[in-house]
Amino acid sequence: MSEHEPGEEPRYEAVPDDALPEQHLTALEAVLMVVDEPVPAADLASVMGLPTGQVTELLAELAAEYRGERGGRPRGFELREVGGGWRIFSAPAHADVVGRFVLDGQTAKLTQASLETLAVIAYRQPVTRGRISAIRGVNVDGVVRTLLARGLVEEAGHDEEGGAMRYRTSAYFLERMGLTSLEDLPPLAPYLPDMGSLDDVDGEFR
Repeated sequence: MSEHEPGEEPRYEAVPDDALPEQHLTALEAVLMVVDEPVPAADLASVMGLPTGQVTELLAELAAEYRGERGGRPRGFELREVGGGWRIFSAPAHADVVGRFVLDGQTAKLTQASLETLAVIAYRQPVTRGRISAIRGVNVDGVVRTLLARGLVEEAGHDEEGGAMRYRTSAYFLERMGLTSLEDLPPLAPYLPDMGSLDDVDGEFR
């Protein structure tokens, strides 16, 4: 890190290209592909065992590469720093195509994974992704995003203990199911695991 005056933002010296190991770049990409909210560079540095300044340089390198500034073609996605963290987004130039894809998906039938996840949310709401994953035994991030996009579930505030986002079914869910209220759901709840027994594994899936 270079010297800086008090009150100024710290500036990191540029890291030579030959000092940016390819495995670090690919490791960053692997992590960024599974996050569903912006991740601070410091958190990425911690899991990778690298200085935050070096990770910031790596992120800038990837962002420039995705924009086609390193001699390659621009990608259909881009890496942005927003909300104090970094996350991969679809490129704005293709917003129309992405929008049509999402809207077309509204009419598609739900997959078995989506139906199972929706059932867990319906009977255990409000519930976090971590607890849903613990019940189903698989990561449900993508499935929950699909259910959110289709309007079948909605955010229900943060969990008081761990701060994770909780989810519940929406009014549109009741409409599509032909229900007046959640009390009209069939008695399936007794067959689902006790949520209290899942606290120890909750954090593994957040």
